[in-house]
Amino acid sequence: MNEMLLPDIEAATAIVHPSLPIQLTRSRTHITVRGLSKAFDGVPLYQNFDLDIPEGRIVSIFGPNGCGKSTIMNMIAGLIPVDAGEILFDGKTLKETRIGYVFQQYREALFPWIRAIDNIAYPLKRAGMGKAAVKARVDELVAEFEIRFDLSRYPYELSGGQQQTVCIMRALAPRPEVLFLDEPFSALDYEMTLFIRDKLQDIYLKTGVTMVIVSHDLEDAVFLADKILLLTRRPTRIAEYLPFDLARPRHPDSMAESLFVSTKARALEIFQREVKA
Repeated sequence: MNEMLLPDIEAATAIVHPSLPIQLTRSRTHITVRGLSKAFDGVPLYQNFDLDIPEGRIVSIFGPNGCGKSTIMNMIAGLIPVDAGEILFDGKTLKETRIGYVFQQYREALFPWIRAIDNIAYPLKRAGMGKAAVKARVDELVAEFEIRFDLSRYPYELSGGQQQTVCIMRALAPRPEVLFLDEPFSALDYEMTLFIRDKLQDIYLKTGVTMVIVSHDLEDAVFLADKILLLTRRPTRIAEYLPFDLARPRHPDSMAESLFVSTKARALEIFQREVKA
């Protein structure tokens, strides 16, 4: 279950600073978190927490239930206020940074009163992009994702996997510098999970966008990541920050490779240690 109330969908699906130009160049953002603190009902969750997310990399966040996996990501993304601390994106503030966000609860994240294609185009229109440019960008995403279903339908007319695909396309539409994904595979069947994994890798290899992924599934957390951020129980600290340097693109049979097996085993060992702590 998500560790926060569903945030303001309109704010999170918009380009963070609508006046920023839509860049067509490769973006490589480095996220710096210093002295972050957050408490709920007077109970500390994070205290003086520091974190560095390397530029142009995929970082997965994994840890025990209740440790604040989604909370830390949502504080970085600006969806939950921090009590103290500083968060910078390659030296810039959040308002100066273009982000995309994919919610765990995709059924609630899409606007039900507009068609799927208009959901994808929403952040571009909100940013003031012209009609022809919006169509060109949406057409580009349709081609990249090899869409075979009817985007003129409303979200409630689509399957769960189709809805999540639309959410990811919408988040990618403004070419974000950072893409946040909150348990993007949790409601998908295995076939759709493999499809979305491939598409996220394709996007990453083409753009170098920094991705931050929260996962409750260790296989997913390791498979896509360049680094796995393993958290402790609360008050939450970094248990370990594991590198995973397996070459891309990664395929299902990559999970049989020794590096994947050993990295997953090490992550599981750390996770079990923290659960028992």
